[in-house]
Amino acid sequence: MSEKKKKFYITAPLYYVNGEPHIGHAYTTIVADVLARFYRHELGDNNVYFLTGTDEHGAKVAEAAAKRGMEPQAFVDKISAQFKAVWQELEVTPNDFWRTTDPAHIKIVVDIINTLKQAQTPAGNDVLYEADYEGLYCVGCEKFIFASELVDGKCPLHNKVPEQVKEKNWFFRLQDFLPTIKKFIESDQLLIYPVSRKNEVLGLIDKQTLPDFSISRSIKSVPWGIDLPWDKTQKVYVWVDALSNYITALGYPNGKLYKKFWPAEAQIMALDILKFHALYWPAILLALKLPLPKALYIHGFFTIDGQKMSKTIGNVIRPDELVQTYGPDVTKYLILSQFSFGAESDIKVEDFPKKYNADLVNGLGNLVSRVTNMIASYLDGHVSVDKKKIKPVGAAEIINFKFREALLSIWQLIQQANSQIDQTKPWELAKSIVPADKKKLKQILEYLAQDLYQIAAALEPFMPDTSAKIIRIITAKKISKPAEPLFPRKQ
Repeated sequence: MSEKKKKFYITAPLYYVNGEPHIGHAYTTIVADVLARFYRHELGDNNVYFLTGTDEHGAKVAEAAAKRGMEPQAFVDKISAQFKAVWQELEVTPNDFWRTTDPAHIKIVVDIINTLKQAQTPAGNDVLYEADYEGLYCVGCEKFIFASELVDGKCPLHNKVPEQVKEKNWFFRLQDFLPTIKKFIESDQLLIYPVSRKNEVLGLIDKQTLPDFSISRSIKSVPWGIDLPWDKTQKVYVWVDALSNYITALGYPNGKLYKKFWPAEAQIMALDILKFHALYWPAILLALKLPLPKALYIHGFFTIDGQKMSKTIGNVIRPDELVQTYGPDVTKYLILSQFSFGAESDIKVEDFPKKYNADLVNGLGNLVSRVTNMIASYLDGHVSVDKKKIKPVGAAEIINFKFREALLSIWQLIQQANSQIDQTKPWELAKSIVPADKKKLKQILEYLAQDLYQIAAALEPFMPDTSAKIIRIITAKKISKPAEPLFPRKQ
């Protein structure tokens, strides 16, 4: 690590509850979990905090609840529970699962919005002001959009015709904060990774066309949300409500967690919410006179077998279904090993079983079986490993958000160990009665046992159950032949 860290605060987004969890949500959350596990090992459990949860207010939620004949609160309770259950099934380990309908969150949001009402911009203007807004509003995006952004008259993200809306809103004076935000981003005081996304944000600022943004919406437009304290005909809009979760969950402004963990070291998200985290969120924090997060890490959109995920097409991949087929460790491996973080990627569903059999059954699983069988047969199950000799394989890659590359470096060790077995042929040495051959056999198997321990230690952030199982096998007082394969073959 380039600087000695004392604590590490990681956030995945609060996922919007207008639909069920899918593989895109899972990817972001798994990345956050890998980081959390890695830094807990480096810094200690009490010095790492990992947050996720659900964003539960807004027009889309009210609309989705109405379609199902449910009250909004009952609907969000149901969907939020599904997200929480999926993370439990995947064995991801957030320190807290935060909900924007939680009374504690609502109370702090009201305090924040009241503080913003009294605040001044760097130019000496009121941060908040009331004005009429007339424009095209996309319910799917929950924002006003320009006619120039439409494709065939429809929102390009949601393929729906936006509504023509005119109403009174309270606005946040974003323009006055953009010069300061630009300096933070250019200097990497607010790091945006990958650099292509940093350049996109700077391009948005340089165009000088970014409008101020609404922090309230009419109760007619958004019936489900937090009341604006000074105007009960308005609801607090998503930007202040949802974005502030990263500090409300820590008990801002006086909570022990807030004082210890803010600002965040890593805020992880998909590309569709980059603008709001890179521009709106820093502006809100600057208005509150609070530190900005250290870094935003952005991954691209996924397609499934070359097509956008769609319920209509029927190609939505549910993480809970993957867990039922493969278990949590393998699911995490299959998702993270397909592509590099930050890239816009296509997930090949048919590659999952192929990759499972090639990498896990024939690769890692076969290695564990071969080594333990030979130790049990040729050394009567007795071998020692030196835990102090463990090297930080994959650590630099994890720190630099190169998760696929970290896994590739671990699999390189697996391939090397399997190749060493093929080249040295321990079974031939075991037949020899020459003392030098017996000594060489012992050295080879001790070396391979050490390799297995190294591989298991490196895998811990990615595949914790598998890591623990291998370590338990290789550090047993007497290693025995495995009763069953580490990864059963799947057709």
